[in-house]
Amino acid sequence: MSTTTSHTPPESEGQSDGAAPGAGVRPARLIQNEATTEIPVHLLFRDGPDPVRVPLAPALVGRRQDTGERPRPGRPVPVRRRPLPETDPELAERPARVLPGAAGLLAGACGLTGALVTTWWAGLLPPPAGRAFGLPAYTGSGFGLAHWAAYAGSGLLGAAGFGGLARGRAGRAWVLGLFGRYRGTVRRTGLLWVNPLLPRRRVDVRLRHWRSEAMPAVDPDGMALRVVVLVVWRVRDTARALLGIDDHETYLRECVEAALARVPVEPAGGARGGTTAAGDALTRLVAEETAPVGVEVFSVQPVRVEYAPEVAAAVHRRRIAALDARQRASLLGSVVDSVEDTVTRLTTRGLVELDDYDRKVLVRDLTVAFCSGRGEPV
Repeated sequence: MSTTTSHTPPESEGQSDGAAPGAGVRPARLIQNEATTEIPVHLLFRDGPDPVRVPLAPALVGRRQDTGERPRPGRPVPVRRRPLPETDPELAERPARVLPGAAGLLAGACGLTGALVTTWWAGLLPPPAGRAFGLPAYTGSGFGLAHWAAYAGSGLLGAAGFGGLARGRAGRAWVLGLFGRYRGTVRRTGLLWVNPLLPRRRVDVRLRHWRSEAMPAVDPDGMALRVVVLVVWRVRDTARALLGIDDHETYLRECVEAALARVPVEPAGGARGGTTAAGDALTRLVAEETAPVGVEVFSVQPVRVEYAPEVAAAVHRRRIAALDARQRASLLGSVVDSVEDTVTRLTTRGLVELDDYDRKVLVRDLTVAFCSGRGEPV
């Protein structure tokens, strides 16, 4: 009885030690791809020391185009919010100290009365005037230093009383300051007395609207636009609006223009929300940027959107071509449906028997007839 010694072929050197004996010869495993050549697996892995586990971050492998596979959509990059302007945290609107208008009238009347009494005391009041005011006849002791002091006090009291009178109106406010320091805001209505030594700056706090001129913008496809927007706003914090910024109205206009440069505006009737979606985005951006300076924005809505003159003709031609293509497609679809319905009804009712050639001829004639009857699309 003879013993046969088996010999392992060279191709089996890449097999693992755990393979079952006597399983036969296994061909070398290969890695094959459209962009690579055939590489034996045993050439990629070498004998070496024990492997070390290395934590790896998940990687995204790009897909080749035109291989029947769709590329994996990338994650949207988060948009970083721009830093908002900062104002003095202590600069906030607070009510100013004012008095009712009756106090100013009373002080002014007291000043006039004091001046009249001082004139009578000095003997300078004419007798008819004294009799008109019910004062007794008094010749006086002459005009001296005491009379001058009485005149000065009466004059200051009358000037302070009448000079501090002010009429507060609804929708108007005064911002008061002294030596460059904010002293408060007056929002009350009616007759008031305000310290006449405090400078006043009037500000409109009513709900206001502003219709802009044509501003540059772009649509979602990057085409140049000219957009007119309507902004509804008001001054919420008078101290920050007047003292925290140079000109709050100019700042509002520039914020609207900057927002139009960041937000694409789609003409009305578009498939991406039209002017409504653009208006919501513009309102949100402008409101965030104007809030720190005391301006409250309620709405920023495009009221007129038109393409820039340099691209208006090309866009008009493209729209006409798209409309013509849709109309032709609709006409062709209705003609095909009509021909199919006619041929089906003729054959199912047994009115005619058609072979392939006759069917093609009938379809051609019906198509020509229906197209001629419907007329050429405009």
